[in-house]
Amino acid sequence: MKMKKYFLYVAACMLSLGGMMSACSDDDDPSNGNGNGAVEEIDITKDNASNWYSYMINVANLLKEDATTLYNDWKTSYNGGESYASIFINHNNSAYFGTANNCVQQIIEGCWDIANEVGDAKIGDPYDLYVDGKTQDALYAVESWFSWHSREDYSNNIISIYSAICGTRDVRVNNDVMDLANSAIAANSLYNVIKANDEKLANDTREAIKKAHDAILAIPAPFRSHINSAEALAAQQACADLADLLDKRLHPEIAQKENVYNDAVLNEVVKTYVNDVVLPTYLDLKDEVAVLLEKVSALQKNPTDANFKAAAAQWIVARKPWETSEAFLFGPVADKGLDPNMDSWPLDADAIVNILNSGDFTKLQWNGEFITDENGDPVESIASAQNVRGFHTLEFLLFKDGDPRTAPAE
Repeated sequence: MKMKKYFLYVAACMLSLGGMMSACSDDDDPSNGNGNGAVEEIDITKDNASNWYSYMINVANLLKEDATTLYNDWKTSYNGGESYASIFINHNNSAYFGTANNCVQQIIEGCWDIANEVGDAKIGDPYDLYVDGKTQDALYAVESWFSWHSREDYSNNIISIYSAICGTRDVRVNNDVMDLANSAIAANSLYNVIKANDEKLANDTREAIKKAHDAILAIPAPFRSHINSAEALAAQQACADLADLLDKRLHPEIAQKENVYNDAVLNEVVKTYVNDVVLPTYLDLKDEVAVLLEKVSALQKNPTDANFKAAAAQWIVARKPWETSEAFLFGPVADKGLDPNMDSWPLDADAIVNILNSGDFTKLQWNGEFITDENGDPVESIASAQNVRGFHTLEFLLFKDGDPRTAPAE
């Protein structure tokens, strides 16, 4: 999700759960890999275990509902009409897309959006806070820090750009390095269409994607312990370079040459993008989130360390198709608020603690049409629910300091 939007830092440094009190300070140094923030101090105990497991079930159920809605909107029917896949492929609806060129511009804009977000927000926000002396806020700004999975999330975001441009999900990575020689390129891909007119631009685009991907995985793990590293700064720059290429070279190439990049040239590109990238990615998301719910349900029924490990491992598996979909966060995922439903970050820690204490899981729900304010952010009644659910809330409930939590002794 857009970290510049919906960005709620931990609301207070004094949190209570089961009588526990913890304090935090901007002087806390995240370099030890643990941090001293109150969120990290919250743990599952025999006293709160029932609500803890129920919270996980509720969040996993909502993730399954949202992933199913997203896939069905693209595959079957969007808002009671034809599927969003058909709307995009046919591009004959002026309310959505009128030409294949419009569709491809949307594809590139989605790629730019996530390249910019990874560099400017996901890496840049924590870095800026750290160098400003706000080390605790910097730690809390790191996405996926409960699982220590930040670098993998961000690099998968860049893989989503490769898939969108090259029309394939067959992207090879060896030893944290993108293997361009063995990564596929679909015959009917945007890459090949561009290559036929400007081979240098096509190859520069692939190289820029690789550089951003590899620079992210060059950051020492976990990212939360290396926020201000030279490698983090280099990754931020590589993402900025990629975003700049997409915005200033690739997008104008398509937008300013509609006579060259017309329906006859781009129709099959759009079809490949939908059928070989978007639909199978969302199907994987739907299927893997369903398995995640099964693992969480098994944990609730039989709370053991082994079942915690199994649920946490499946969180990682289910997370991948979401992260590799972030280059196409348009259409139903945006219009229906499914992105912040599933991926709001940072979390509202105070509200999560209150829910754990009260067991009031109605706080995770919002009803009616997805409404945003004048800044494009969800209205408060919706945002308050989105900030206590989704992948990251479940991540917090499953992980601590990069490892699966352990079941409390009876």
